[in-house]
Amino acid sequence: MAMALPTNNTVLGDFSNQRAQLYAQSALFFEENGEYKARVSDSDAQTSEIFTVKYTFGHYPLQQYLVATKPGTYQVLPFAWDARPKEQGGQRWYHNYSTEKVGTNDRLHWRQPLQNWNGMCADCHSDELERNYDAQTNSFNTQYSGINVGCVSCHGVMDNHLKQVQEPNTNPPLMADNIKKGNWTLSDKANTAIWKGPARDNEFMQTCYACHSLRAPLSDGFSANKKFLDQFSPSLVTPPLYYPDGQIKEEVYVYGSFLQSKMYDKGVNCLDCHDAHTMKLKIEGNGLCLQCHKASEFDTQEHHKHTPFSEGAQCVNCHMPDQIYMGVDNRRDHSFKIPSPALSDAFNTPNACIDCHENQSNSWASNAIEQWYGKAEPASENRLNLMKLRHGQTISLSAHLMIINDINIGIINRASALEMLGRSIQTLSANQLAPFVRHSEVLIRLAAARVGNLVEETQRVNVLSPLLDDPLKSVRAAAAQSLVGLATAKQNIGVYTKAFNELLSANENSAWRGEGRVNQGNIELQSGNQIGAELAYKASVDIDPYFPVGYMNLADLYRAKQREDMVARVLSDGLEKVPNSADVAYAYGLHLVRMKKINEAVEYFKQAMGLNPANEQLAYTYVLALDGNKQTMFAMNELKALITAYPAKTTLIELGQYLARKTNSREDYAWFTSLAAK
Repeated sequence: MAMALPTNNTVLGDFSNQRAQLYAQSALFFEENGEYKARVSDSDAQTSEIFTVKYTFGHYPLQQYLVATKPGTYQVLPFAWDARPKEQGGQRWYHNYSTEKVGTNDRLHWRQPLQNWNGMCADCHSDELERNYDAQTNSFNTQYSGINVGCVSCHGVMDNHLKQVQEPNTNPPLMADNIKKGNWTLSDKANTAIWKGPARDNEFMQTCYACHSLRAPLSDGFSANKKFLDQFSPSLVTPPLYYPDGQIKEEVYVYGSFLQSKMYDKGVNCLDCHDAHTMKLKIEGNGLCLQCHKASEFDTQEHHKHTPFSEGAQCVNCHMPDQIYMGVDNRRDHSFKIPSPALSDAFNTPNACIDCHENQSNSWASNAIEQWYGKAEPASENRLNLMKLRHGQTISLSAHLMIINDINIGIINRASALEMLGRSIQTLSANQLAPFVRHSEVLIRLAAARVGNLVEETQRVNVLSPLLDDPLKSVRAAAAQSLVGLATAKQNIGVYTKAFNELLSANENSAWRGEGRVNQGNIELQSGNQIGAELAYKASVDIDPYFPVGYMNLADLYRAKQREDMVARVLSDGLEKVPNSADVAYAYGLHLVRMKKINEAVEYFKQAMGLNPANEQLAYTYVLALDGNKQTMFAMNELKALITAYPAKTTLIELGQYLARKTNSREDYAWFTSLAAK
């Protein structure tokens, strides 16, 4: 059901001349000559076009529909069918982004690359898929062996399958046989089950991660039973994808949250809870958790403090709160955290208590938990610092390194902290990075490779070279990325060339979207090929015109060439195409400062700050520009009004003290100093 040809049996949506509309966008769904069609209109572009549905995509809780916008290229229609029962609000057409106004000049518009089936969706919905993207023609020739998810996606090609079944003693066991040995045992003296039997072999989950993770492909297509990190480079647990405490925020799937959990640490795998072939839960309700957690201890009102069998008494509602993605798809957090409303006010994190009791406060929930269970053991200093780091607060380098080295914190969280080292320091010595390069945990090595550019070029080659020959492609490619353009020792030329080619191949697989072209441009620029970089950045703007980074990198290239006329042209075009980009507005403001047009620059800095009010640097630049425009007193008043909105405040406080000294205001200086003391 992952993907199918449109027939009476597969199409769930109502195509009986049904109309759907959101803001300026509308669609009429109808049947004609035995085909399912949609007339899609974008009022702001005054366009209307009829498309024939080529494939259904998905089944429940929603179904989407694919149409060809050009030969071989398929896009997802802007309206999806809510497949839930009518009593749950389903059986209706709804927009993929119902809470947002998505016009033709939006990167999320259905005709843009981010809504492209070939690149965004296809590899996890069909067997043995290859995108076959041609960067020269910006076209696809996508192929697959099976239209939907079949045996091959999880088991690989099994030519000897029949023989293995008929002669089990003379052939290697099937993957499923390897995961059935042993069992979880719940003894009378323990409240939680322990594993009894041979050590668990959870390697099969490498295949699960391939689709149940937010990741970038390293090759065109992937194979089952092959290392996840040899085929993909995953996103780690960093903002804005996750909340400061590691709860899911954006659409990150399961990998990043599950690897944070105690379940993962203890050896629990996907198939302990989900059926191997339907992926449905093995048991509905609390019974699923009670496979391993003693009912007399956990499934009692004394434990959950709610009426038995009520929503509040369900384990998942406290320990696996859900988020709605794609309009109607509730997905649960797999980090299995204990709700902590006491931290929610400090770090702006959600908690399961207030998710249900919407009319109550975090302090109300925190007091209730303390009355029920006693005062909770406070989070360790390292865990608190990790949350501060993800919340945008400044911590010292020593505190940052302590997080990474804390063996009581899960590996993915430690690796994520390592990847965020640039938030605490601008440069890193080779000696500081070296222990992580040699680390036994691959995620630590991957993060070390990603932050290699913090090490000065003179030391970088020596410290990162061992990673060029790492067993896993994701690490090799990341190391090559940090070493592009640097002179490599003769003995390392071979491994560098191999890793560099793997990096190029990975970028080519993403060249159908703006990020891929920008990455290619960055490599060309680091390699000294300015013409190649210019072509790649221009291609990013052409194929993904609402991706702001393409404009910014192209403008930076022209600035390095001292072509300020071209900088202005590119950024003006970027502002026209992406008017809601704080980064482009900020870049244009900096251009105006270089042109000594500080009065005009102030307005763009103010615009950037308004578009991204959480970014302290934008507020700093805006206030500093006001001062530079001889509006020092106004700058002071603006800063005092703005500063309380920022968690870190350090640079803003220093700016406030500077302005107070400049205006000889002891009162203002004392006020900013008192903020620093807090």
